[in-house]
Amino acid sequence: MARGSSSRRSSSRDAMRKKRGASSGIKQPPWRGTMENRFPPMEPLSADQLEAIHEATLDLLEQHGIEAMGDEALDLYQGAGATVDRSTGMVKMDRDLVMELVGKAPSSFKLTPRNPDRTITLGGNGINFGLVSGPPNVHDCINGRRPGNWDDYLKLVKFAQFFNCITVLGNQAVAPVDLPANIRHMDTTKANVVYTDKMFNHQLIGAGRARDSVEIVARGRGLSVEDMIDDPSCIGNINVNSPRKLDEHMATGAIAMAELGQATIVTPFTLMGAMTPVTMAAGLVQQNAEALFGIALTQIVRPGVPVVYGGFTSNVDMKSGAPAFGTPENAKANLAGGQLARRYNLPYRTSGCNASNCVDAQATYETFMSLWGAVMGYGNIIYHSAGWLEGGLVASFEKVIVDVEIIQHMSAMLDPINTDPDEIDVAAITTVDPGGHFFGSDHTMARYETAFYPPILSDWTNSEQWLLEGAQDATQRATVLWQRVLEEYEQPPLEQDRLESIEAYMAKRVEEIGSGEP
Repeated sequence: MARGSSSRRSSSRDAMRKKRGASSGIKQPPWRGTMENRFPPMEPLSADQLEAIHEATLDLLEQHGIEAMGDEALDLYQGAGATVDRSTGMVKMDRDLVMELVGKAPSSFKLTPRNPDRTITLGGNGINFGLVSGPPNVHDCINGRRPGNWDDYLKLVKFAQFFNCITVLGNQAVAPVDLPANIRHMDTTKANVVYTDKMFNHQLIGAGRARDSVEIVARGRGLSVEDMIDDPSCIGNINVNSPRKLDEHMATGAIAMAELGQATIVTPFTLMGAMTPVTMAAGLVQQNAEALFGIALTQIVRPGVPVVYGGFTSNVDMKSGAPAFGTPENAKANLAGGQLARRYNLPYRTSGCNASNCVDAQATYETFMSLWGAVMGYGNIIYHSAGWLEGGLVASFEKVIVDVEIIQHMSAMLDPINTDPDEIDVAAITTVDPGGHFFGSDHTMARYETAFYPPILSDWTNSEQWLLEGAQDATQRATVLWQRVLEEYEQPPLEQDRLESIEAYMAKRVEEIGSGEP
């Protein structure tokens, strides 16, 4: 390119920057709620392969079974017609019974938080990106790695409220271990209601915790628990203890949610080579059997209650046994899990994860790998989309920012291409002579501020300017940005009488629980 053309381009860029003016806050895309994936899903399994996994799944459930712990779950399975061995807890289900029960679950449903404008949909081609959930530790580049605590929990909740691309929170963004273990589920639920007006997942370790969470949310909406039976506001995840064991606390949590008309995600935690056989096909069969087993339980309790097919299949490092995420196998499992969920006409939960120990290139490319599998597998709720680090042992402030940038990139890529006449505009093409440029054209000047996705984290300055401004890499810029988020965060209003009702319920429950388990 001629030197004069380069100079004109630089001048046009400077003019654009001056027109934008100083930033008045972190710019981000507006709230859009559940995103629509307009691309067809990717399907790594052929129709015959999908049916082979389906048939093997039913063989496993019918001939070998899954262990369910606790009399309540065993009574329900037996009452529905399953064969139950009380001495071992093994439950075998006829293939027709499995399909009959799973067929009762809805293919999609809505969840309404205390702000009805934040309602989300699970099912079809909708995507909801969720905050990291459940790590025992937290990290940022200012304060370092530390055990989960209440102050950091609140910061993570505020991050989730601030960013529009996050439509749902996890059950606990980090475990606040400085609070009493038997009652902190109520503190975190209250914090989610107070500091956000979005949907969030609930802790379902036992029926008591599930019921407490639903009660607090109902009061936050100004409703009774009964009012929400046909208008669900709550969703929680249970994990099957792979291989083939449904823990009593997980089972009773799911049972309580179903009794109250609220949604449950049933997610086997299947790591190939450790919790499943080493092959992808066997891992998918086991994942599928464990998921359908838990889904069936919710439909025994309340036919038609909302439930989500969960998949969390990845592999381990066969040299160390450590979990690996964001691998090609993890991405393929995310895609295949979506095929299985659609086979049963169920909403699908998957995850965006990585196994890196710091916010570096590995953390980014592994997260991108798993997220692409989740998005193109038609994940309706994508757990751990923002903030997951160290294979799930850490919630990272910088990683939240990096992941929000990734999610916003993906969301912009999923937007449709506008081909209206004003957008095609052949006349605009002809206004510039061959070999010229469009930087200063009327067509460009009328659209440049909204024409492209504007990143919040990327630095597009030249090398000289970047060096003059401190030569910060993306992680360092993320450190600056999360601090700005906390400065700009605005707490959504909550009616005083609703807050007082929540606090009265919690005080009563703390007195009832005492030092025992909920």
